[in-house]
Amino acid sequence: MAVSITVDYTGDLRCQAAHGPSKNTLITDAPVDNCGKGESFSPTDLVATALASCMATVIGIKAQQKQLDVTGMKVSIEKHMSEDSPRRIVRLPITIEIPLPPDHPERKLLEATALGCPVHHSVHPDIDKPVTFVWKAA
Repeated sequence: MAVSITVDYTGDLRCQAAHGPSKNTLITDAPVDNCGKGESFSPTDLVATALASCMATVIGIKAQQKQLDVTGMKVSIEKHMSEDSPRRIVRLPITIEIPLPPDHPERKLLEATALGCPVHHSVHPDIDKPVTFVWKAA
């Protein structure tokens, strides 16, 4: 299934993207360290955001299938850019806090599910993507 997304360059290193199916929009801005104002997510911030939200989403899907409640799960990610040329993402360390006990019987399944998310498989393999899972009962 194809999803249409259109991007309009509005000037001053800012873009507005529109999601075809929902008509929702978002703004991107160039980061301060790359000539921009940094007033919104940068395009590379969205790559990191996509990875974190994809991992949370697929865990949520699997949890629903298993009738588990992972409400309150938190995923944090840091985006590290190269210091050399070409400018690129080099590291995306991720921490996933799952509100279930460390000895939960579905732990391995949920961890494998996160690592199997489509974005994790789509991000270039040269990008370091260490994942830390933190299990703690709510």
